[in-house]
Amino acid sequence: MRILSVGLVAMAGMMAASAAFAVDGRALSELAPTGRIRIALVEAPNSGVFFVGRAPDGAPKGVTRDLGDALAKALGVPAAFRIFPNSGEATEATRKAEVDLAFMPVDATRRELVAFGPGYYDLESTYLVTGASGVSDVKEVDRAGMRVVGIAGTTTIRASARTLTRTQPQPVASVAEAIAMMKNGRADAFALSRDSLAPVRDQVPGSRIVSGGFQHTAVAVAVPKDRPAALAFATDWLTGAKRDGTVRRIFDAHGLAEEKVAD
Repeated sequence: MRILSVGLVAMAGMMAASAAFAVDGRALSELAPTGRIRIALVEAPNSGVFFVGRAPDGAPKGVTRDLGDALAKALGVPAAFRIFPNSGEATEATRKAEVDLAFMPVDATRRELVAFGPGYYDLESTYLVTGASGVSDVKEVDRAGMRVVGIAGTTTIRASARTLTRTQPQPVASVAEAIAMMKNGRADAFALSRDSLAPVRDQVPGSRIVSGGFQHTAVAVAVPKDRPAALAFATDWLTGAKRDGTVRRIFDAHGLAEEKVAD
């Protein structure tokens, strides 16, 4: 029943969104130069407002998958999804125009590489810490000998590195690798967005999410640079999808009723 309800909600959102847009030829050629819109997704063991998980058949499932489907429906082309282990690799694929569109957290480094439209979620980056660390507040993570990990190439690890003065985060390739390091005692703290750390906490016995954060940013739609019509379409579509409730319905369908859609 859960899978069915998610599909019906996503379909309703796609129909509403597609009815509101007339697609011009330049937007179509910039967003779907191969006849499909190639969309980057980032995988983690648990899906959320940004990460996707996997359905029993191996297909990606999550908010960004449904947002991508809805945008493709509005554009009038099929969606083709590429799944990456982290947002750094998704950013690089977008920069190289190996994909046509992505959703990812924003920071100054990424703005030099891709073109961002509006955000659909405002996130806070913080830390998950082991019970043995004795840490409860974000400021306590910044101490000598604290073994911090973060996902390579992400806004979160860059912000962690900027704000830590007595230790530095070690880059890892994926959320799954960071979880393994926390569980086997090779890491004391894991930097990630607060919403994404909640399911991770359940997988690391005795761990806790600290109070406070070290970064606040948006998860936004992004396209390769020098595609102005693509950016304009994605901007108009996401703005409308937030306004007409499409994004809210997708959040709710994935059990994220407590998460707020960005203004």
